[in-house]
Amino acid sequence: MCIFCKIISGDILNKTILENDKFLAFEDINPLRKIHILIIPKEHFNSFEQIPANIMGQMTSFIQELTKKLNLNKDGYRLITNIGEHGGQEVEHLHFHILGGEKVGKLLG
Repeated sequence: MCIFCKIISGDILNKTILENDKFLAFEDINPLRKIHILIIPKEHFNSFEQIPANIMGQMTSFIQELTKKLNLNKDGYRLITNIGEHGGQEVEHLHFHILGGEKVGKLLG
């Protein structure tokens, strides 16, 4: 069982920000910005490449609800997912990072 599945099952505690029956958003334990939230589906998908489009659509709505709750939708934020070894994915459970609450800066270029 991966670390995110253990968080979903309650075996590992987290600081939940938003939750519904399909998704969970919680604070990253090693934040890179003032706001650093992880968003995961409660059903295990290894990466973005495996999630069905209809569930991804529901996840999009959940993320938009989260950004409004955190008042990030006005000033902006960075939404990131890493896919596979070359993309820097460290946990094989689809997850998105939201970074915000301050200027994030350029990623590339």
